Amino acid sequence: MVLGSQLCYMKSSYLTCVGVGDVCNKGKNLIVAMSAEGWFHLFDFTPPPSKHLDGPGPQEPPTSDGDQKLGFKQHIPANTKVMLISDIDGDGKNELVVGYTDRVVRAFRWEDSSESSENISGQLVLLKKWLLDGQVDSLSVNPGPDGAPELLVSQPGCGYAILLCTWKADHQHPAEGEADSVAASREAPIRDVILHQTSGRIHNKNVSTHLVGNIGRGGTQQHSGSGLFALCTLDGTLKLMERADKLLWSVQVDHQLFALEKLDVTGNGHEEVIACAWDGQTYIIDHSRTVARFQVDENVSAFCAGLYACKGGRNSPCLVYVSFSQKIYIYWDVQLERMESTNLLKVLESNSEYTELLQQLGVAGDDVSAVKELIHRTLYSPEHQSDLHLQPRRQGKTDSSKCSANIQET
Repeated sequence: MVLGSQLCYMKSSYLTCVGVGDVCNKGKNLIVAMSAEGWFHLFDFTPPPSKHLDGPGPQEPPTSDGDQKLGFKQHIPANTKVMLISDIDGDGKNELVVGYTDRVVRAFRWEDSSESSENISGQLVLLKKWLLDGQVDSLSVNPGPDGAPELLVSQPGCGYAILLCTWKADHQHPAEGEADSVAASREAPIRDVILHQTSGRIHNKNVSTHLVGNIGRGGTQQHSGSGLFALCTLDGTLKLMERADKLLWSVQVDHQLFALEKLDVTGNGHEEVIACAWDGQTYIIDHSRTVARFQVDENVSAFCAGLYACKGGRNSPCLVYVSFSQKIYIYWDVQLERMESTNLLKVLESNSEYTELLQQLGVAGDDVSAVKELIHRTLYSPEHQSDLHLQPRRQGKTDSSKCSANIQET
């Protein structure tokens, strides 16, 4: 496993999950890697403090022998498939959620064995085990109707399930008279998996499904209620939903979608839904169902999107593709001015220089036909600008060629 410029050696046959997060709840991100055999590994890549931080000269970067030592190792149930590090019960602490190939999802929490924040000392403790009807391809967290986090798990046929964190009720201390009823309720079966099927017209109920939750709506407006989440299927179905009974939009494409991400490519705080197909076709769709497409030259075996620092020491929107020819393609600083369609008149109206030029030419801004004629002559027949019968409002002669050049630059 290669992380950054450092090489990690793991005596495991097959890595299935790699992630980054504050899994130990110490305010520091760690590298988490899990193998198919069930080995859970933790790596701390925090550079050691320099011995000469107060020196006047330039500081030398820390050296590495190429073999990053393992910080922690523990065995958990095998056949891991997907992983999520997030707060799923609303207590302010992160949990580790693991999906398995046998339709099982388990939630773990890290428990420290020492109060030291520097050393990794403790273990993972199992909180809950859920059994699903179908294969698990994605795990995500989405705000519920009351704002509390909900754990979402994708299910085949464009479905998903909400997994309830029942250990929160178990930790509450009942009154003396309620002890018997609580004990009886624990023995009774608890409905901890709520399944939702988003459509009754699925051609293949076993088609694989991916989802992503907590899609950003922007910071200018406060939204109450459930958060936005998206689903995609291998047969080309793509949906954006706010809750189980509120479909915002649905798109059907003729490509096999196998990966789903969220990323703000316009910089307005609204995260777009990004779906990738095996043939490299990439769809970028906003909340109003405006679609932008991007084609990669090779077939894709893996895809992700996010904010990564590829150049200039700052994070920027990036699309990362892994091809079947063992190549990694990174498209960095992917930004769009806008997603919604517009026209030239609306763009020019926001330019103050454009308004001044119209006044010099004696053209009223609300005279749409005259403005269109002026723009058409400027773009397609600039040599016939002298044929325009426009009387300038200002006295004196107006250099029409200069105005033409200014409009073209605008």
